[in-house]
Amino acid sequence: MRVLFIFLCSLLSTVVVAQTALRPEVKLQAPGLPPPPKMIEKVDEDLEPQITIIQQTDLTIEEYRLGGKLYMIKITPKIGKPYYMVDELGDGKFSRQEGLDSGLRPPRWIIHKF
Repeated sequence: MRVLFIFLCSLLSTVVVAQTALRPEVKLQAPGLPPPPKMIEKVDEDLEPQITIIQQTDLTIEEYRLGGKLYMIKITPKIGKPYYMVDELGDGKFSRQEGLDSGLRPPRWIIHKF
């Protein structure tokens, strides 16, 4: 009995999918529900960071600006590891960081082992 029920359900869903593929004007949507929201086509330029890359002989400097305000500088020397200068408070004073890792670690306690 279960096998017959599963077979009929799969057959019915196949018919519905096939009809929707043949007729694109048919939309599967429950009655009484609002239509899905439309995708935003235009992205706000002020929310995107602007990156300026300055190439020098011994290092590369990348300046990150948001809304015209410089908030981070990535310095990549030719030899060595890159480091960052970050304006954490927004007051124009930059502090050096070796990476963008804040060092914040959530607790990872083991409550029960199986």
